[in-house]
Amino acid sequence: MKRRTLWATALAGALAVTGCGSAGSGSSSGSGDDTLVVWDWKSGDETAAGYVEAARADFAERHPDVTVEFVAQPFDQYYTLLGTAMRTGEGPDVMLFNGGGQLRDRADDLLPLDDHVTEDMRRLAGWEAFSRDGTVYAAPVTLQGHPIYYNRALYEEAGLDPDDPATTWADFLDDCRTITEETGAACFSLGNKEGYGIQFFLSGLGSAVLTPREYDDWIAGNRDWTSPHVRRIFELWQEVEDAGLNNDGVNSTALFNDSLALFESGRAAHIVGLMSDIGHWEDFGEFLGEDNVGVMPAPVVTDGARPGLPYDGGIGYAVAAGTEHPDLAADLVRSLTSTEALATFQADAGAIVADTTVDASGGGPALAAIMPEIETGRPALHVALSAETLDLMGRLSQQLLSGSVDVEDALRQLADSDRAS
Repeated sequence: MKRRTLWATALAGALAVTGCGSAGSGSSSGSGDDTLVVWDWKSGDETAAGYVEAARADFAERHPDVTVEFVAQPFDQYYTLLGTAMRTGEGPDVMLFNGGGQLRDRADDLLPLDDHVTEDMRRLAGWEAFSRDGTVYAAPVTLQGHPIYYNRALYEEAGLDPDDPATTWADFLDDCRTITEETGAACFSLGNKEGYGIQFFLSGLGSAVLTPREYDDWIAGNRDWTSPHVRRIFELWQEVEDAGLNNDGVNSTALFNDSLALFESGRAAHIVGLMSDIGHWEDFGEFLGEDNVGVMPAPVVTDGARPGLPYDGGIGYAVAAGTEHPDLAADLVRSLTSTEALATFQADAGAIVADTTVDASGGGPALAAIMPEIETGRPALHVALSAETLDLMGRLSQQLLSGSVDVEDALRQLADSDRAS
């Protein structure tokens, strides 16, 4: 079964879980003394079953009398359900987070983990995405990045060299025109129905537009939304759409899974994808053939820009500040990041896990191209933003494509939101 189908099946099953009030939906206040409750959106996925069982087994060796209950929540409602549960004191003991704003905005409700990070956990990468003001609040399970994937078969059909993709924006646009003329495929597969597409665009292409200093300042929180290069990113967002380089109906196309399907079916030549267990090298390889999945650096827009792989900690498990069993819950997080569990997750789901000791060889040419970039990669631009600013950026990105807001107004609103975060 194709991975996209597995993901959709898991999500459909998760929709039956209504959150608070189910057995184990509450934590800390509702669980028995020997029970820990975990909320996530992964444990219902068939490709995560082996990972969950390996983590359970690791934890059971140290705590055989403790019951661990996993409650899979629907991702599109996850943070709403979690926020409600945490406010009412009925949240889980352990919960999954995306790295970045979603976690940082809720750090006050989470247990600092610095004193619980054991020596063996220091092999993990991606901690910064799960930290706020130097304090760690979750342990990374995967690394999440945004490579630009391309369809090598379409390049060949268009008479282009798939081993030599464009390195400048001007040459890239020329190649896109050639691909569309010769194959009928769109240049980009993009879904922005949920407002997520702009996040991928910003992080996937931003390193080719911002100077290295601007990039570092952005990540450090010193963001100048009025700078010409920041403005250029959002102008490109409009220009790519206006030039007809995207698939039709971007604002009505879901990122998951419609835009992925467009790329997988050969109807688009490029996509800013993921490194985790969906929308990634293995998923695309199942449809296109692993030898047809290429990975390219972002084509340079600004002289002096240094394109690089944008990545951070992808997903990670945190502990509720109000749990009645902080030490047990923290030890469960340790099991959820054990080498055996993460190796199983990588093997079964294709995710690039945070454990730097897990062998990632044998994954085909796309993964072979990604792995060396991790050593020199930089944090993703969108991960540095608060959840509130990301939500606003999603809405404004839709309005930019529809023409109901201009770039200057959008940047002004984003600057105001960013300052208030």
